[in-house]
Amino acid sequence: MECCGHAVSRRDWMWSAMGGSFGAMLAGCAGTRAESRVAEDPLAGATALLRENISIDVHTHGGPNGITSRTARPSAELGRQMHAGHIAVLCLADVPDGPILGRNAQNVLVALRTPEPGFLYAYHLDRLDWVDELVGKHGVRRALTVGDLRAAHAASEPAIIVDVEGLDFLEQKLERLEESYRRGVRTMQLVHYTPNDIGDFQTGAVTHNGLTPFGADVIRACHRLGVVVDVAHATEPTVKQAVRVSTKPLLLSHTALRGSKAQGPTPLTERQITADHARTVAETGGSIGIWHFFPSLERYVEGLKEMADVVGVDHVSIGTDTSSTPGLFSEYDPFPRLVEAMLRGGFTRADAAKIVGGNYLRIFAASVG
Repeated sequence: MECCGHAVSRRDWMWSAMGGSFGAMLAGCAGTRAESRVAEDPLAGATALLRENISIDVHTHGGPNGITSRTARPSAELGRQMHAGHIAVLCLADVPDGPILGRNAQNVLVALRTPEPGFLYAYHLDRLDWVDELVGKHGVRRALTVGDLRAAHAASEPAIIVDVEGLDFLEQKLERLEESYRRGVRTMQLVHYTPNDIGDFQTGAVTHNGLTPFGADVIRACHRLGVVVDVAHATEPTVKQAVRVSTKPLLLSHTALRGSKAQGPTPLTERQITADHARTVAETGGSIGIWHFFPSLERYVEGLKEMADVVGVDHVSIGTDTSSTPGLFSEYDPFPRLVEAMLRGGFTRADAAKIVGGNYLRIFAASVG
């Protein structure tokens, strides 16, 4: 977009500036009020995009004091960070098998014991009580529909989509899935680090050769209820079999491309996915979330590009996996810097808006309504 000699809005001027033509804009439009404001605030274009579009982290635990903390109670801090970072929605993920996980001798995260019947379900319900307190007392909305997301964004109020990372607590009881839905869960990940009756996971022994018949029933139940199905952590055969069962777009919420040059050497190689694995998810109309385990924001942008080159920009999302593990986003205050890095790194405004939230919003609408 040109500046001098043409009528442009201040908003469009800022987008053009953040999109890589900043120097030319300064040269051609020196002294304008908009130029001064952008010069004073290099994140103006990023924050404008976040104001105008619903932004969604499609997989997070809310930081070190979030839902997976064993000691932290809900507080206003998460909402404060979301306001500061101009991020509208978090898919806030409970981890039902969290209490039984630990590192083995090879430093691999595994289930250290077989839980007694009902133990993981009781823990999951406790975490839903934690969410109830967060929503009830600390200024964060719980979104159950697309309408809820749009209303929260219009009101500039932070919102969460309640998420579950692993359905190990079901123990062949679909009524537990229905209770989770009744309590507000709208994204459900099939497997995590604990062997279950649903399917095989990437870092565990292959015991089912993919998705089980019960796993297929779980997917159908999620579709019937109105829940986004997340296939993160699942093996490629499990995902391919889930695709054959699914009638809705699938989410793979947090990973990176296998052998990612942008991420570099990482102990998370087994959790990365191949190009074929990624395309399988994209072919459902789904999206792949890229986690935040990169050396810098610029390298993170390169990681987004790596996945977009494989599946297209309509099938990439931001799924940070923020928890207590070190990464780019221990909190959300700096989120506009990621958006600014995307714009500066070559993503168009429209494509950045898709990745930042639009792609997941499409999946949510198709699955939940």
